[in-house]
Amino acid sequence: MTDEHQRAVEPPPREGHKAAGRRTLRSSGPEQSEGCANGAQRGGGVLDFAAAADSYDSAAVLAREVGRRMAERLTVVKLAPQRFADIGCATGDGVRELQRRYPAALPLAVDFARPMLAAVAARTGWWARQRGRAPRCINADVRALPLAADSLDLVWSNLMLHWLSDPAELRQAFAEMQRVLTAGGLLQFAMLGPDTLKELRAAGAPTASFLDMHDIGDMLVGAGFADPVMEMEMLTLTYPTPRGFLADQRRLGVRNGLLGRLGWRQWRQVFATWQRVGGLLPARFEIVYGHAWKVAPRVAPDGRAILRFHKPGTAGG
Repeated sequence: MTDEHQRAVEPPPREGHKAAGRRTLRSSGPEQSEGCANGAQRGGGVLDFAAAADSYDSAAVLAREVGRRMAERLTVVKLAPQRFADIGCATGDGVRELQRRYPAALPLAVDFARPMLAAVAARTGWWARQRGRAPRCINADVRALPLAADSLDLVWSNLMLHWLSDPAELRQAFAEMQRVLTAGGLLQFAMLGPDTLKELRAAGAPTASFLDMHDIGDMLVGAGFADPVMEMEMLTLTYPTPRGFLADQRRLGVRNGLLGRLGWRQWRQVFATWQRVGGLLPARFEIVYGHAWKVAPRVAPDGRAILRFHKPGTAGG
């Protein structure tokens, strides 16, 4: 998929924040779970989403755009969920979008950073709380969800799963998502792909490595999902200075997870080598979209085959 158009995306204002220049986005192509934390390791870097809760919205341009594109994909899906979860919900843009689409469904907002869940609660209107329509906030790790099996009809996750840098952890997360989905339930997600920030890598910067979409599709099948569909596109944020790019990553809580460590002189060399396009510094992100369905099991936990019989004239007959 390729879009050659260009549009400015203005971040919401933040009190006391001095803008580093307009970013342009261009595209081509709570309950608590045991072991939950507010920060996480990714490779050699530390992700600190708890500390970023207050500043996240001012820099989440990419996440909002990806969330909008994920929501567009739901338009063609026949789904009427009774319960859904936004896993890695951050400040709640995704769960609010899903509430607009499925107002009768019970919404769950899941994140391991408690301050993010506090932000979700703070953005919930008084009337929604009075009617019992506020998102249920759950402080949990995607690898060990405190939810019953077969309890959700839709699981949504926007730009969170790639932070599970160990493939075994991602497999575990997919297995948990498959466990909590009902038969016929849908998993929809977006992750960063391996070509993310390739121009910075070419300039000498140590950047995080992410999985290829074909490997992710294989993991979905291995977790028991059916008919996985994977897509990829490149989205580009542009900055007038390197400082604006680095400031965004700090506000998102991912600075040390997305970029490795270098000395100041080495970073100056990287930024001097970073090629401008039209006078601006491009930061390209490969976005991998995926969705897959949970189907009724064919084998019981003890290994016995499950046979289903249908009356003539009924579905499956």
